[in-house]
Amino acid sequence: MTALLLAGISIATALVWGEQALAQSENPASQRQDRVHDQHFAEFERVPERHRGRRNPLESDPDSQTAGKKLFEQHCAECHGSAAEGGKKAPSLHAQEVRDATPGTLFWILTNGVVRKGMPVWSKLPEAQRWQIVSYLKSLNQQPPEAKP
Repeated sequence: MTALLLAGISIATALVWGEQALAQSENPASQRQDRVHDQHFAEFERVPERHRGRRNPLESDPDSQTAGKKLFEQHCAECHGSAAEGGKKAPSLHAQEVRDATPGTLFWILTNGVVRKGMPVWSKLPEAQRWQIVSYLKSLNQQPPEAKP
């Protein structure tokens, strides 16, 4: 009887451990997606501290978000999607990392690009236009992403 009980416990333990191992290895696409997601925003950590604290000089300009949206559509939507929902070339800008990023961080990334990830340098845009894009990106916090057709 005791041997039967021990055998049952051993089998149950093996099943639980097997299920846990299977669950961890079963979804490699999800694990890959998490790594890719983290890689997209790893550049945020490289922004120099003195730039992170920069404030958007246009944050109180009511027209800044509208102008930024138009600029986004012209320069960014091809890769990030028309509603910044992300695409094959670039991540969603509705991500928590973007919501949490300071305006200075976003401005620095926009200005310097992330060339090895395919994001061009946008320093050729006038500074005011880059800040307008930042205004638009920060406004995404207040809007749900548009549904894909």
